[in-house]
Amino acid sequence: MPICGPKLSLCGLIISVWGIIQLGLMGVFYYIGAVALAEDIPEVEFKDDLKDFYAKVDHGFQQNAINCWIAALLYVITLAISAHQFWANNRSSLSV
Repeated sequence: MPICGPKLSLCGLIISVWGIIQLGLMGVFYYIGAVALAEDIPEVEFKDDLKDFYAKVDHGFQQNAINCWIAALLYVITLAISAHQFWANNRSSLSV
């Protein structure tokens, strides 16, 4: 049973695929600690202990990587729903 039209389901498919690719790659880059993404980690202040500072920065990178991968999984769900709607729309147009 189609809930949305064929154009909206196709748009959902395209956006979902792009979101999975982009957030998956960003998660990998956060995981390896890419310096270009250092501005996007949570605020970390340097006090006196350099090891503590590095540990907090690494934790921020790891947390952002996990957040990106969770968002990519949500896009997988959106992709599945959009694909089902696209299939339902194409099926209903063929049977008419």
